[in-house]
Amino acid sequence: MPVQPTSVDFLLASPHHRRPFAADARFVADGRPKPVVVFVHGFKGFKDWGHFNLLADWFAQRGFVFVKLNLSHNGLVVGGTGDLEDLDAFGRNNFSLELDDIGVLLDALHAPGQTGIPAAEMDLARLGLLGHSRGGGLVLLKTAEDARVQAVASWAAISDVNPGWTEELMTQWQQQGVFHVENSRTKQQLPLYFQIVEDYHQHRLRLDIRHNLRRKLRGRPLLIIHGDQDETVPLARAHQLQQWQPAAELLVLPGVTHNFGGAHPWPSAQLPDQTRQAAEATAAFFEVKMKR
Repeated sequence: MPVQPTSVDFLLASPHHRRPFAADARFVADGRPKPVVVFVHGFKGFKDWGHFNLLADWFAQRGFVFVKLNLSHNGLVVGGTGDLEDLDAFGRNNFSLELDDIGVLLDALHAPGQTGIPAAEMDLARLGLLGHSRGGGLVLLKTAEDARVQAVASWAAISDVNPGWTEELMTQWQQQGVFHVENSRTKQQLPLYFQIVEDYHQHRLRLDIRHNLRRKLRGRPLLIIHGDQDETVPLARAHQLQQWQPAAELLVLPGVTHNFGGAHPWPSAQLPDQTRQAAEATAAFFEVKMKR
């Protein structure tokens, strides 16, 4: 029987805002330093969505410390229901806040005693980022600006933080101050305040995935995984990412959808087969690229 991983929960505080946000780590406690993988969820997602805890256990049993966080403005509340409930916070989210949140987590991992993860269990010289969907775009951008990250992998990643806002939408959005998107799972109408557009224009270079892949990720180990049945982010986005960084490894998984076979809630004690395919390839990539 596989060893049951140890789970550590901790809270983070950011100098950029006043919202505490939660994170957790899974690892097999054996006193030996292990490579660390930080996982970043996507739009309308959260760290305990669907099968993500099973994914964390899988990586832990493979020999990693697997850390995941709730981005601070994803709509969850510390001590709340565990699902999207603070819609005002959701509306005030932006890409700069998310990149800063990931930075706060990386800082905490490097600060003794801040996370509750025993220092003897982590080899922070072997640190990788893994992100899904919007989180995939975020980890590419974060790796470009943080030299502590040795390798990065994206699953079904976006290739542009601007999803193609039309001039008509922008005009109406600016006039009304808010634009709503539906959460297809809960049917909630989720607000997006116009500040996300203002933040995008204010930090265009920091948020430009194309620029960062071509200029700052050159020579950094990068794995791009995408399913050929992705119904949310077209497969063409993965080819675009590799075009901007030709040294990247691209793995196209046949028959695989955007959520890699997962759903929320996830009723099984087993990982979806599609997720396991992606996890196997990702773990092998990190094991090779983050060798001492």
